[in-house]
Amino acid sequence: MKNQAPKPLVEYPKLGDWVSLNEEKKLVFFSGRVELGQGNITALTMMICDELGVQPGQVNLQMARTDMTPNEGFTAGSMSIVHGGQSLRWAVAYLRQQILKISAKKLKTSLDELNLYDGEIHHNGSVVFKIDQMLDDVNFENEIPEDIGLKDPSQRWSQFREIDRVDLMERMTGAPFVHDMIEKGMLFGAPVHPGNMYSKLLSLDIQALSKRPGVIKVVQDGSFVGVLATSQQSALEAAEWARGKAQWREIDTTIDNPMSYLNSQHHDFEIVAETGDVNKNSGQWYELTVSRPYIFHGSIGPSAAVAKWEKEKLTVWTHSQGVFQLRGALAKVFETEEANITVIHKAGAGCYGHNGADDAALDAALLAKAVEGNYVKVVWSRYDEFHAAPMGAAMVTKSRAHLGPDGLITAFDVEITSVPHSSRPGTGGTPNLRSAVLIKNSKLPANSPDVPAVRGGGAERNAVPSYNFGPVRVKKRLVHDLPFRASALRSLGAYNNVIVNEGLVDEVANKVGEDPIAYRIKHCTDERSKDLLLRLEAESRKYIKNLKEGQGWGVGYARYKGLSGLCAVLAIVTVDEEVTVDRVVSVSDVGEAVSPDGVKNQIEGGIIQSISWTLKEAVKTEGNSTIVESWYDYPIIQFSEIPIVETILIERPLEKPLGAAEISQGPAGAAVANAVSNALGVRVSQLPITRDAIVSSLLSNEN
Repeated sequence: MKNQAPKPLVEYPKLGDWVSLNEEKKLVFFSGRVELGQGNITALTMMICDELGVQPGQVNLQMARTDMTPNEGFTAGSMSIVHGGQSLRWAVAYLRQQILKISAKKLKTSLDELNLYDGEIHHNGSVVFKIDQMLDDVNFENEIPEDIGLKDPSQRWSQFREIDRVDLMERMTGAPFVHDMIEKGMLFGAPVHPGNMYSKLLSLDIQALSKRPGVIKVVQDGSFVGVLATSQQSALEAAEWARGKAQWREIDTTIDNPMSYLNSQHHDFEIVAETGDVNKNSGQWYELTVSRPYIFHGSIGPSAAVAKWEKEKLTVWTHSQGVFQLRGALAKVFETEEANITVIHKAGAGCYGHNGADDAALDAALLAKAVEGNYVKVVWSRYDEFHAAPMGAAMVTKSRAHLGPDGLITAFDVEITSVPHSSRPGTGGTPNLRSAVLIKNSKLPANSPDVPAVRGGGAERNAVPSYNFGPVRVKKRLVHDLPFRASALRSLGAYNNVIVNEGLVDEVANKVGEDPIAYRIKHCTDERSKDLLLRLEAESRKYIKNLKEGQGWGVGYARYKGLSGLCAVLAIVTVDEEVTVDRVVSVSDVGEAVSPDGVKNQIEGGIIQSISWTLKEAVKTEGNSTIVESWYDYPIIQFSEIPIVETILIERPLEKPLGAAEISQGPAGAAVANAVSNALGVRVSQLPITRDAIVSSLLSNEN
């Protein structure tokens, strides 16, 4: 079967788009993806090495920057290996083909007699050339052919199967982060963010602010105020002082309870998926509603950026997920051509979606414009993170399952009410950067249409269950008038949708007296899903047969976006004063696992984060802003609370890679929620499952 070219190769078809020679005549490979701590650079390096036949130490991989690499969009949606990695694999396969053809011509022999490994060309068992000797004759202007011969899967990973994370040592011992950047003459900036992005500055004593310790300049543009200082500490302290003194005019709209507001909406739903008539059969319907509040990204390190203006040219160093999209947004704010702006990715704190990185980049650029020729570094305060960064979207999902006479689910109906799950830079043709709203020449954001279905959807992501339930209908209702800023957070709507759908499957299985895992298997028609659940069933037996009083077990399963990685999770919990997760077992299938260790890291990280969301995380709001000031107001899972996690990977080297970064969020949350229900005999439908939520559910059940 002919391999289908990855999408990025359509826009960047030349070999030189993906690899070229540097000044030292050494190969440099290019990826439009970014390293967010998920191990991208390691997996991509492995793919290059395996396809070309070189060792990891011989690979120089340049990650996303707007003046050098392909524009591969946002590094999001578990697509880095699926699209970005496969594009590099095709380019490297063509490079390898050219090198061998050049070698064969020089030796006047056939390609079949040559091999390439360890960076050397071998002929009849002897080394005849090194790769470097052939590179001057490679034509990097050639387009990569559609019929390029990739290595057969059976020939892969002959030199190594796993390597150490190529970025880990520097992250642990060096200074690779944008926060660490120090340049000669660097100034340090801090914005004075109001509690709500639509607030207008009424008064602030700029002269008094300019006299704060360490401050050398105050920048004001409309309602945007920022300070430049000789140290980061001085900048942050001055900004904090200014926040306490500034007077703001707030917007008129006030929402007392965002979740109640979502539940009160009555405007029409939009049908986003429909396969058949869900109402064609009469019979018993069961339903379940689950709500998720706004949640923070919660990175340990705050957002940061460095910017420098010189001769009307702007350079920005940022940990943004999309450097090209940020460049476009900055060009709109400063009303200049994109060619005048260079955006370079630099490592930041752990990233799980559209956080404050892009906003910090604009803050740095606005401040740097006032001191042209100087580097300006902005590191947000924890206040900024909790008040200015986009949050994960609040949403409510109601699912209904129709039970047939044979005890199987024969139709499924889902209704979702949610704020949009994406307001990334450039969405709707506007910058969508926080301080762009505050400046005098304000750039207001457009209403987000949410993530389109072709990219997996936003609020409706994974609303279609990963089973054969007969006719399925999914309806979505977007709410745009809540005054809180939300955008993409790991797995988007899939987290809540999988929790409610899997919870409903458990409820129905309980009604008909079926084992939860066996009942799921009965509704699976594809072998990969069955294999996954059968393996989880086998693993679960040793843990669920001797549960103690107060313990419960639950499972969750989904195929992310209906076409990406598959993940099934078992959770064992103890319910006492609080919920404790004792053990988690996951079984996953991501097709070809380029880096099995990296895949497991992603799955385990997703499970731990999902537990934190499910049991702890909720943003408190009052009026038009959050009222979270520190970690005391927003608890997240602690290291001491992390359960035993067993991660099983079903490897399928002959299949295409499917992505792994977001596949465990929904199944893990569902497994924990179902385990709590199993322990209590009552379902908690308002996340997070805190002590108060449990008490409320128990009281409601009594009534």
